[in-house]
Amino acid sequence: MWASYLPELSRPVDLRRAPRPRLLALNDSLARELAIDARTLSSDEGASVLTGAALAPGSSPVAQVYAGHQWGVFRPILGDGRAALLGEWRDASGTFLDIHAKGIGPTSMSRVDGFATVGPMLREFLLSEAMHALGLPTTRALAVIATGAPRSLDGVTLPGAVLVRTARSHIRYGSFEYAATLDDRTVLERLARFVVERHYPDAAEDSHPTRRALARIVETVAAQTAGWMGVGFVHGVLSTDNVLVSGETIDYGPCAFLDAYDPEAVFSSIDRHGRYAFGREPSIMRWNLERLGEAFAPLLAEHVSEGRAVAAEIVARFDTSSREQWVDVFRAKLGLAPTVPAATVEQTANMALALLAKHRTDFPRFWRALTPAARGDRSGVLHLFSPPVRPLAEDWIEGWTALGPDPTLLDAANPAIVPRNHVVEEVLGAAVEGDLKPFHELVELVRNPFDARDTPLARKLAAIPPDTAAPFVTYCGT
Repeated sequence: MWASYLPELSRPVDLRRAPRPRLLALNDSLARELAIDARTLSSDEGASVLTGAALAPGSSPVAQVYAGHQWGVFRPILGDGRAALLGEWRDASGTFLDIHAKGIGPTSMSRVDGFATVGPMLREFLLSEAMHALGLPTTRALAVIATGAPRSLDGVTLPGAVLVRTARSHIRYGSFEYAATLDDRTVLERLARFVVERHYPDAAEDSHPTRRALARIVETVAAQTAGWMGVGFVHGVLSTDNVLVSGETIDYGPCAFLDAYDPEAVFSSIDRHGRYAFGREPSIMRWNLERLGEAFAPLLAEHVSEGRAVAAEIVARFDTSSREQWVDVFRAKLGLAPTVPAATVEQTANMALALLAKHRTDFPRFWRALTPAARGDRSGVLHLFSPPVRPLAEDWIEGWTALGPDPTLLDAANPAIVPRNHVVEEVLGAAVEGDLKPFHELVELVRNPFDARDTPLARKLAAIPPDTAAPFVTYCGT
């Protein structure tokens, strides 16, 4: 459907055959949602289809073309440099989903060789499942398949792999940026129409569907960003080619979850100036929406200059919407009822975050420890702070408990299981060496993040990470 409806935004792909495809991880629950037989996918034939070595009936793989602002600089052509859209599939509810393979080899837009390795592909599988279980919209991994072909990069040879993921679509902000550069305005119009039909059908009933679609994107992204802030998720590389108009999180490359709370936290090896630091995620997403609005401008009014003004007005709503969404997220994390005024929730949450930031307190442990504190046992929270700081923590707890926090709400909002960075690295290292058992155990744990369990790995995830001199660093995986 994509290639036939928007041929200007796709290019044919000649998929390289994986010499010895072997399934490493299969998302059985997602396969059921897609109404695909997991046994078929687990077969040799299924592995060949997933890697693109054999094509499913009706599949015509294409690489999508898009532009993007990377590190604030516009790149007129980026596109899928190591990925292909294999096709679209209706799930059991009738919803269209993209089936997309990553690490398939070079395309006409490749900047490197286009192949991927086991570690980063399993990482995306794991972390996208964690995000899904936390209730945050995300692309989801269907499978990771070893290709049997090693990949050498910078003198290091690692086993090759392909990730197959699903999304409601892979339309990026950069897709609009690219379409806006073309002489044929109908491409931009068709792209906007596709987004309305696929993601925001309510906009079709509006007197100006495109304006309404942009407004809906702004609302969706405000909720997406607030969700990231609530779970301590650091995406790592929020360029406009790495964000989707659907509001689903995509491209789990140099991402991480916070351990010690720090708004300046940066884990990506290439983010040397903190452009995509944790605390800057709301402002950078607003900046990205401004770029999207500029691409939308020709569709918003008769004259482009007027369209830009309309786009700026719509995007400016992000400020209010993101604040409201943030308050909703932290109202839940604080276990506070809807009757508590929003200003009180905002003040209480900001006081807590300031305390955490000043003393680099463990982010997930703090929120989980609020449940026993709401029942009268403050020892777990206070233990997270050094003795000189505990009086400040006591003062905050006094003010918070006076608001009547509900332990049931707290347990439903603050996960007991988070994908601790050092544990993720351990299990991925074992998987690269051929031991997939810890990986699969970790996947099952993060799929039920609000259930406390008493296994060695669960205890390791619940504990404060060991203090090391070396900061945790992530890499994009390319």
